[in-house]
Amino acid sequence: MSDQPQAPGRQSVLQALDRHHVRYVVIGGVAAEARGWRGRTIDIDIVPAAEPENLDRLAAALNELDAKIAVGVSEPDGLPVPGGFDRRLLATNTIWNLTTPHGPLDLTFKPSGTNGYHDLARQATHALIPGGTHTALVASSADIIRSKTAAGRPKDLAVLPQLQAELQPDPEARDGDVRR
Repeated sequence: MSDQPQAPGRQSVLQALDRHHVRYVVIGGVAAEARGWRGRTIDIDIVPAAEPENLDRLAAALNELDAKIAVGVSEPDGLPVPGGFDRRLLATNTIWNLTTPHGPLDLTFKPSGTNGYHDLARQATHALIPGGTHTALVASSADIIRSKTAAGRPKDLAVLPQLQAELQPDPEARDGDVRR
């Protein structure tokens, strides 16, 4: 899979989140790519801070992105949210699988093996998102591996040896590098 089709979409999604001052950490495959993994992924996974004000900003960004609930093959464009996203709706689930015109976006408030945003933000650092010029707060290599291991899903376990071999150490990781 080439970087070209997904790169503009990633950048557009992250730029919308940043325009709305959403506090988040990038996790999953995009985070692994930013840390040196040679694999590729299509969706972008983030862990947003769950405070009400951040949920308001996240809802505004999702509405701007025309995000819809991903439901699979039966509705490939997703299901619209009547009235749009708001903080109360976002707080009803710990995981949201969404579609946007720019590609898939998954929100996870407490990824496996972690305690969510504040836990991940402690060791996260800003990194260039592959395929563009945008930087974002990205989970550390150690946290990516910790979460994939804890998830224990076959797809995560299958890629774990490659991640352990390819992810760059986190030379800049330090406590307190939290965005905004």
